[in-house]
Amino acid sequence: MEATVSHGPQQNSAFRTPLLRHSSSGGARTRRSWTSLNGLTVIFGSVVFLALLLTLISNQSPEPLPTPGSDTEASPLGRPRGIAEGVSAKSNPSLLDKVWFNWTNAMFYWQRTAYHFQPQMNWMNAVWGNITWGHAVSRDLIHWLYLPLAMVPDQWYDINGVWTGSATLLPDGRIVMLYTGSTNDSVQVQNLAYPANLSDPLLLNWLKYPGNPVIVPPTGIESDEFRDPTTAWFGPDGSWRITVGSRFNTTIGMSLVYQTTNFRDYELLDGVLHAVPGTGMWECVDFYPVAINGSAGLDTTALGPGIKHVLKASLDDTKVDHYALGTYDPVLDKWTPDNPEEDVGIGLKVDYGRYYASKTFFDQDKQRRILFGWVNETDTETDDLKKGWASLQTIPRSVLYDNKTGTHLLQWPVEEVESLRLNATVFKDVVVEAGAVVPLDIGTATQLDIVAEFEIESSVSNTTDEVGGCGDGAVDRSTYGPFGILAIADVSLSELTPVYFRPLDSSDGSRKTYFCADETRSSKASDVFKRVYGGRVPVLDDENYNMRVLVDHSVVESFAQGGRTVITSRIYPTEAIYGAARLFLFNNASGVNVKATLKIWEMNSAFIRPFSFEDTL
Repeated sequence: MEATVSHGPQQNSAFRTPLLRHSSSGGARTRRSWTSLNGLTVIFGSVVFLALLLTLISNQSPEPLPTPGSDTEASPLGRPRGIAEGVSAKSNPSLLDKVWFNWTNAMFYWQRTAYHFQPQMNWMNAVWGNITWGHAVSRDLIHWLYLPLAMVPDQWYDINGVWTGSATLLPDGRIVMLYTGSTNDSVQVQNLAYPANLSDPLLLNWLKYPGNPVIVPPTGIESDEFRDPTTAWFGPDGSWRITVGSRFNTTIGMSLVYQTTNFRDYELLDGVLHAVPGTGMWECVDFYPVAINGSAGLDTTALGPGIKHVLKASLDDTKVDHYALGTYDPVLDKWTPDNPEEDVGIGLKVDYGRYYASKTFFDQDKQRRILFGWVNETDTETDDLKKGWASLQTIPRSVLYDNKTGTHLLQWPVEEVESLRLNATVFKDVVVEAGAVVPLDIGTATQLDIVAEFEIESSVSNTTDEVGGCGDGAVDRSTYGPFGILAIADVSLSELTPVYFRPLDSSDGSRKTYFCADETRSSKASDVFKRVYGGRVPVLDDENYNMRVLVDHSVVESFAQGGRTVITSRIYPTEAIYGAARLFLFNNASGVNVKATLKIWEMNSAFIRPFSFEDTL
């Protein structure tokens, strides 16, 4: 039950001070196994086992902490772990040119989230070693319970790590799991696993196929650039297909297609599903259909009129997830982008912030496609070792085709997260003058669900903005922006994270809008990676500017225009923590006022904890 308090604009005093430039203190896959329970039924969707998108890096007894900057530092010479093993970086390089901040245990404790899934301990894709599959269970994708490890690296074909995989639910109810293993020779191979007992609602025990590996790198493919098999889809010829990420000539990212009838024997099909020069190695490829009309998700096998296919790849070179919309030919097994200029890796991003290695699954119970993504830390590896944990997952997002633009997907937090909403506060028609900051009296602002709508009160004729994109952050003023909210800010505004719109007028008379998140002043600590994230967002003629922002301690997820553009931020404040965290409106435009209406909920904890085997499901 939520209580609602409404505030009119007269109750908010504005500080008549613009966001001045401050000296910046920073610069610009435990591929985890999850089972989701609905009642007594395991939700796989029709083809993806939610679980095996990620793998838990379980390091129960870490070595003694190295001295920062010493020869025994965790990341030698500042080189992020994972590169030598032939995969993407799993930690941030040490910031050897920075002064190390004296973090306290209270600061570290505050950074742990309250309603985002993260490991109970240890690391998801941070400190390289003992890469296993963790396991968690949930009835609603929000309240997770930790289970024992699902699979560990104990065979020659995965002794160097049980890496990313995907599940397929077969028509007869069987579940098959394909995953990448790193062999004793560090060759990347694809392996088969399946539940030991399908009648177990928790699917606690998994068996590895005795004939593993079932797929090895084909001729011409580098042995350490061949990984992350997708969920299978059923073809018109009666065989199943999967795709695996790879590269050619070091620079051409691509996705290979295999077909099988029994998930033990595979044939590599001619050509590739798709390839894009200049994009490098493709990791964690995802491939799924979306309906161009309607509000429901589609089974991965769906074909026919009224359907487009999404091809997504995680680019190893840039650590960014890109996607494109296009058409799949099930006979030729080729995918063609709708717009070659917005192809995979050179166009749209799944998330414009700190986000990687995402995967979707089809929830057959609620007929929706659900997206999970990994969010790593942006502090130092040494700090992560002190905390004893690193990295988390975004709130699961539903994914739909944006039939208003015809060019984007819409990502939105699953409805179940709204069960955490507590007290609500409403602010109506708050006028924020140009250059003003307005405090929002909601108390502590550490765990929030914010829905905000903004309207520009007037227009200015014959203006041209010379600086494009998100500029240098919220301090970079233009005629119509930036304007938005200041999340996790202290009263003095010495630490703050602006999430904002930046509409820009071009010389041709058109207006382009960018949605941005500025981390550069989020923390006074210098040993934290901080930058300005953002991308262009279509704002249609009949739309006001609207955003939804989920704040949960050190992670902020921001959604613009119903989820056309999304940004995930990691922040590590030193003062804007606990009761000192506050929320503000701001308008740093030089020429216009904006009017804002907001509804803000305090969010409860999801109380993520170990599963009790004494309880009855």
